[in-house]
Amino acid sequence: MTIINTSQVEVTTFFLVGMPGLEYAHIWISIPICSMYVVALLGNCTILFVIKTEPSLHEPMYYFLSMLALSDLGLSLSSLPTMLRIFLFNAPGISANACFAQEFFIHGFMLMESSVLLIMSFDRFLAIHNPLRYNSILTTVRVAKIGIVLSFRSILLVLPFPFTLRKLKYCQKSQLSHSYCLHQDVMKLSCSDNKIDVIYGLFVALCGMVDFMLIAVSYFLILKTVLGIASQKEQLRALNTCVSHICAVVIFYLPIITLSVVHRFARYVSPLFKVLMANVLLLVPPLMNPIVYCVKTRQIRVRVVAKLCQKQV
Repeated sequence: MTIINTSQVEVTTFFLVGMPGLEYAHIWISIPICSMYVVALLGNCTILFVIKTEPSLHEPMYYFLSMLALSDLGLSLSSLPTMLRIFLFNAPGISANACFAQEFFIHGFMLMESSVLLIMSFDRFLAIHNPLRYNSILTTVRVAKIGIVLSFRSILLVLPFPFTLRKLKYCQKSQLSHSYCLHQDVMKLSCSDNKIDVIYGLFVALCGMVDFMLIAVSYFLILKTVLGIASQKEQLRALNTCVSHICAVVIFYLPIITLSVVHRFARYVSPLFKVLMANVLLLVPPLMNPIVYCVKTRQIRVRVVAKLCQKQV
């Protein structure tokens, strides 16, 4: 189980969970999970490839979309190893250092995705509110700087997590409640004072909620701008440019909010539902975002179809 070093307390092994009560069916559950990972990886790689190879897509909106695709790829690759170990090989054990590393990457890419969705909402507001100055304000250099700032923000916010977790003392509890490592999940196993982890974890969570609130403000301003347009046709056209982004925001934040509510009323909810919602949180956004943007964004859809037809010829 768990071995403790008396000087630098370190858990040798944590144990993740698959689907509680459905352990006998893990091999069958692995089929849709692996399929979702394959589609997510292929979809996001396709988005990145199309944007990189098509000069007509070298615009701020598509640069931000490529950042979203990179965040989704990071989320998928961060959770993939433990998901495969649990459902394919029935190996729920994970070393402490690997667990701390995984939660760093998962939280980092989740913050990155939240930040990108926020910037994309500002991008849509700017495109609708001030279309004539859109390209002069969001130059390639500024977009690159925004990407660098977002990356550093995500890294710096979650960088303390692995180090604070390593300093905690873990006694005999080693059973985690998800199929991957999360900061709040590991922190609960500690039998020492984890007040700093609780406060800092709450601060990072609040940063994500601030992103969500600012996205809501952006759409309030977008709606106000759209209602000021005289032509109903132009109003619908302006709103239509936001549909893909709205879907991405709902797909990302809805599981987070649902999971928060589930944990708040944990004793009234089955463990299976909690694990299922936690898996949806990491599996669905990387899977659905490329599909939504391919279906709803004509420029992306046309280029993807053109590339596929080229390969067939």
